[in-house]
Amino acid sequence: MHCAVIARILLFMNTRLTPAEEHVVLVDEANTVLGTAPKATVHQKMTPLHRGFSAFLFYPDGQLLLQQRSHKKKTWPLMWSNSVCGHPALSEDVLDAAQRRMRDELGITAVHALTVASPYRYQFSKDGVMENEICPILIGRIANTPTPNPDEVEAVRTVPWDAFLREIAADTEAYSPWCIEEAYILDTLHSEGVPLW
Repeated sequence: MHCAVIARILLFMNTRLTPAEEHVVLVDEANTVLGTAPKATVHQKMTPLHRGFSAFLFYPDGQLLLQQRSHKKKTWPLMWSNSVCGHPALSEDVLDAAQRRMRDELGITAVHALTVASPYRYQFSKDGVMENEICPILIGRIANTPTPNPDEVEAVRTVPWDAFLREIAADTEAYSPWCIEEAYILDTLHSEGVPLW
C-alpha cells in the first residue's frame, strides 16, 4: 500500500503509534528525502537532519495555546513550547501530520484555517541531545478545550500573543529555543499584516 494512503488511514484511526513504531524522514539541506529512521533512536548527540513541523494554535479571541513538554520527553522535557510539534511520516502531507499530532497530543480534532505560515530550519542541543530539523511553522484556529496526552504533554495554558512575546523576552530559559525563534518570525509576519488568528 502506498505510504500516503497509510498515512491518511493512520490520521483517522483511533490508535496511536508508539515511539518505537514511529519513523522520521531523513533529508538533506535541500529537503530531499534520504531515507527514514526510528524516532526512538534518531535523537542523539549528532541527530541527522530530518523533517518536522511546529504549530501555533489560536483561539478566536487571540489566545495562544501553549504546552509544557512531558517529563518523559527525550528532548527538552518540562520546557514550555508552542502548541504542538511533530514529524511527518514518509509521503505524509505536513498539514495531515499536524492534525494527527494535535489529536494524539492534545485531543484536538477540529482545526480551522491550518496553514504553513513560514519555512524554518533549526539546530539546537541540550543535555547531550540535538534537535536538527527542517520545520515549517504552522498556524491554525481552534475552539475546543484540549485533553492532553500525559505521555506527551505535562500541562497546557493559554496566553494573549503580546503577553507571550513579553514572557519569551523576559525568560528565555523557560521556553524551547525553537518556539522563541518561531514566535519572532510569526510576530514579524503579523506586523506585516499576516493574520495569526
